[in-house]
Amino acid sequence: MEYLEGRIFIDPKLPGLAPERRGAIYRETAKVLAALHSVDVDAIGLGIYGRRDHYCKRQVERWTKQYIASTCDSRYPSNPKMLELAQWLLQHIPSEDSSRASGGIVHGDFRIDNVVFHPNEDRVIGILDWELSTLGNQMTDVAYSCLAYNVDINLENQQAGKGFELTGIPEGIPSQAEFLAEYCSASGKPWPASVWKFYVAFAMFRGAAIFAGIYSRWLMGNASGGERARNSGKQANDLVDFAWAYIAKKSVLPDHPASVCYSLNYPVLIARDCMKQFGDGNASGRFVPSKRVLILRNRLIKFVEDHIYPMENEFYKLAQSPSRWTVHPEEERLKELAKKEGLWNLWIPFDSAERARKLLFDGSGHMISNGEHDQFLGAGLSNLEYGYLCEIMGRSIWAPQVLNCGAPDTGNMEVLLRYGNKEHLLEWLVPLLQGKIRSGFAMTEPQVASSDATNIECSIRREGDSYIINGRKWWTSGAMDPRCKVLIVMGKTDFTAANHKQQSMILVDIHTPGVHIKRPLMVFGFDDAPHGHAEVVFDNVRVPAKNILLGEGRGFEIAQGRLGPGRLHHCMRLIGAAERGMQMMVQRALSRRAFGKLIAEQGAFRSDVAKCRIELEKARLLVLEAADQLDRLGNKKARGTIAMAKVAAPNMALMVLDMAMQVHGAAGLSSDTVLAHLWATARTLRIADGPDEVHLGTIAKLELQRAKL
Repeated sequence: MEYLEGRIFIDPKLPGLAPERRGAIYRETAKVLAALHSVDVDAIGLGIYGRRDHYCKRQVERWTKQYIASTCDSRYPSNPKMLELAQWLLQHIPSEDSSRASGGIVHGDFRIDNVVFHPNEDRVIGILDWELSTLGNQMTDVAYSCLAYNVDINLENQQAGKGFELTGIPEGIPSQAEFLAEYCSASGKPWPASVWKFYVAFAMFRGAAIFAGIYSRWLMGNASGGERARNSGKQANDLVDFAWAYIAKKSVLPDHPASVCYSLNYPVLIARDCMKQFGDGNASGRFVPSKRVLILRNRLIKFVEDHIYPMENEFYKLAQSPSRWTVHPEEERLKELAKKEGLWNLWIPFDSAERARKLLFDGSGHMISNGEHDQFLGAGLSNLEYGYLCEIMGRSIWAPQVLNCGAPDTGNMEVLLRYGNKEHLLEWLVPLLQGKIRSGFAMTEPQVASSDATNIECSIRREGDSYIINGRKWWTSGAMDPRCKVLIVMGKTDFTAANHKQQSMILVDIHTPGVHIKRPLMVFGFDDAPHGHAEVVFDNVRVPAKNILLGEGRGFEIAQGRLGPGRLHHCMRLIGAAERGMQMMVQRALSRRAFGKLIAEQGAFRSDVAKCRIELEKARLLVLEAADQLDRLGNKKARGTIAMAKVAAPNMALMVLDMAMQVHGAAGLSSDTVLAHLWATARTLRIADGPDEVHLGTIAKLELQRAKL
């Protein structure tokens, strides 16, 4: 314990303070609670302080037992409404409660009279009464801190009274919705309108159980509150009545927070100035994500942990079965859910989205009706902003395709967005954006070293109003997918032109006669079904001349525009894969013992995990720097930093995932964990989209050019 000289406000109405001071006190309280809830418990060694999931369920069951034990005296029998309330709560626990993502530090008794303010300034210097603290669902803290808005509980009174939302909010104090908006803005938590009834009712339920315990002790003559405790029994029952009255309300919060900014029909929580792109004006640094991005990130984490992680084994079983080249029905359901959650097509840069909007929807919005086109054109993010989200997707093999953010579709859609004409966009881009079809990218060839794209031999020959394609491709990602409808093929239209003017790119309907899918290719035993990597033969494939992209001889230009962001997306996902490996590694080390002590206590492990963290953070900063340069300077000027990231990220991920597998022992090499598959994917990315050696050559070339200046 530490002695603090400061102020404690016992009365939440803050009598005696000027209105502006009241507002400042409440805003500071909301921000401090948000700061507490933003603490990385794993980073500070509190990752095992308690279970993070199913917190509300455990709490309802625990306080119900406590209540029953407190009301066994005939002088104070159980209130049937209280037991009914417990059942209602168990039946209405929000889905987020089952997720570790919503779990973090929970104070358990956070309210304004448990906060110590500076003697002269309106800032918090301490938080009291940590007896109920643990890890769990943090929204319970928020609702408990808002009880004064909804009910007046004071043991000096004979009964509980109405909160000041009903009796009148003292001047200067924000409304409950404004207080919540302040908290959500500072913490990045989603607006809780749909679940707020539960959390407030839960806070009242827990308060009733506590007051029943106080009254039970008063009946036995040992209540710490003395005669004040006489009123606790009545107030416990009052709290139950208030809870039921709150549940019965038609609406308890507005659909959107007190201050809302919209971008592409997407609500953004910004409590003060919704025109500021990053932070609230107090944050600093180029790589501090905006509150808008933090909100998206938290929603994405919740979606991945609630819906994708639990399905990974099912997806994997299908991918290993004779039916592996089919799509699991749950994947399609999750795609629809992702659309509703606003987590669809997040990869689309705002400039590409704007071009598509102009081409597709100037007078032809019927193509995607009812304003839905904004939903399908992403959230208007920069590459840097997307980096914070793409990392989360990389934690699961399956997440990118569920969210329509997976390769090669993102790269192919980017090509169509930037280089396709309106006809291309209507025929292929719209169904890709909607997730109705998938695509493949055919560039690499088995008979030449395709790391040098000038070696490519596939021919694309003009014949009247058509092009005739002949050649053999392999590692054509996506071509095995039953939903794949279109391929982007790179080949030579003029074998006599300058090396970098020979290649072109063309759109090929996969069902065109002469397109032969020969076989799926394996990566360390994984065929990545149902997506797959195929060897494809093009035998006199005739496609309309209109399918050529940008014109003959523009293939290299398109490839560089496509591969820059695509390489960066791979790097972003690798950061996420490494983070999941770190998480699994540390959890394993904290739960397994060898030679008389936890693996986490072994000196060798501590050294290795520290090195892994250092390498991961170095790679993350490099990837964010590359994304920032891509946004500010463009693909050409950012190519050196992108190349550095493309070398660093796979090598870092391989190091971290290898260490994670080592800590897991034999299990780490098996399909019982995701580690082996994540490792295999990371290893391919030392070759895919250009091998390390090519990128190292680019970095060296640029370095030598700088030396000559």
